[in-house]
Amino acid sequence: MAAVDPRKLMWTTACEMIDRAERLHRQFFQPIAAPMPELSWEPPIDIIETDSEILITVALPGVDPDAMKVSVDSDGISVVGFRRPSAIPRGSRVHRLEIPYGKFERRIRVQAARLPLDRSELANGCLTLKFSK
Repeated sequence: MAAVDPRKLMWTTACEMIDRAERLHRQFFQPIAAPMPELSWEPPIDIIETDSEILITVALPGVDPDAMKVSVDSDGISVVGFRRPSAIPRGSRVHRLEIPYGKFERRIRVQAARLPLDRSELANGCLTLKFSK
């Protein structure tokens, strides 16, 4: 009678345990088709106040000016929009993707909402909002 290799026995036992776990998982955890909330990212901001103005800078790298909207109301300022993902050349290897894309939304609760918006400019990947006091 030939001796059984302990490594093969361990491997066979491990595979059987994985199969059993997958069967149990399928038996007890059935996927439910529930709507998912829309995901979005929040761009970072800087707020600087001087004696005469409040400057808000919102970092929006790669965002098209036509793909965003700024709203000012009594509760604050909202910057909402969409950043398209960068094109990844076919056949390339992605090592890291850290710049967010997709829908973004930033709600800013500041005193500036009660002030007139003098200027709004998107340049060098940053949206600058200038409120005069």
